[in-house]
Amino acid sequence: MADGSMAGPSSLRGRVSEQEWGARVELAALYRLVALHGWDDAIFTHVSMRVPGPEHHFLINPYGVYFDEMTASALVKVDLDGRIVMDTPYKINPAGFTIHSAIHAARPDAMCVMHLHTDCGVGVSAQAEGLLPISQNHLIIIPRLAYHGYEGVALNHDERERLVADLGDRSVMMLRNHGTLAVGGSAAEAWTAMYFLERACAQQVAALSGGRDHILTAPPEAQEVVLGQTARGMAAVAQLGWPGLLRKLDRKLPGYDA
Repeated sequence: MADGSMAGPSSLRGRVSEQEWGARVELAALYRLVALHGWDDAIFTHVSMRVPGPEHHFLINPYGVYFDEMTASALVKVDLDGRIVMDTPYKINPAGFTIHSAIHAARPDAMCVMHLHTDCGVGVSAQAEGLLPISQNHLIIIPRLAYHGYEGVALNHDERERLVADLGDRSVMMLRNHGTLAVGGSAAEAWTAMYFLERACAQQVAALSGGRDHILTAPPEAQEVVLGQTARGMAAVAQLGWPGLLRKLDRKLPGYDA
């Protein structure tokens, strides 16, 4: 459609609670932002959001819809067992649900979970040393970063326990040989954590393009300074930047709130 939205299901606004509709709009916005930043991988990665309320219900992308055409009404609502709990013409990707359901079930604070397969994110995930302390973005992310070893396409539910154990209470993760992951108490927090992680990965790939031998790492005392300066987390800066991101979408990829 001309406004960037897809010709799909009729609007769910007014047919779900105001809280769910708000979650749907924010999640659809995240999908559009992933596409706008060139972080999408056709239809093959996922962002999920917990639906506010007592039920353990979550929103995830309909399998086959591209991120730059995602809408609030197209998102699929599922339970922790992957059962679709609201009528929809779409299906979901089982591999995506495996990762996201594990984290949502184990981490009540993880309202939003983002998982990407960017070239730079996958590239750094395959580097034995992982993320190096070579830029300010790295120093912000490294204290919050966990690692999980590759076990194949995420279809085995047995992997969920190991994934959650590796994540612990961290907010970002490198999925070895696979990609990046970020969690947050809101869409804004998850986006901001992923932004810093993906920027760090891109900067590391650029720095290592000239070889590893002459890479300059930040002095240990500077690393400690940054740790203290960022100890309060990303919530404040996330909320500060989020409205501007939505304004950018309204200019460049309108229609996500349909």
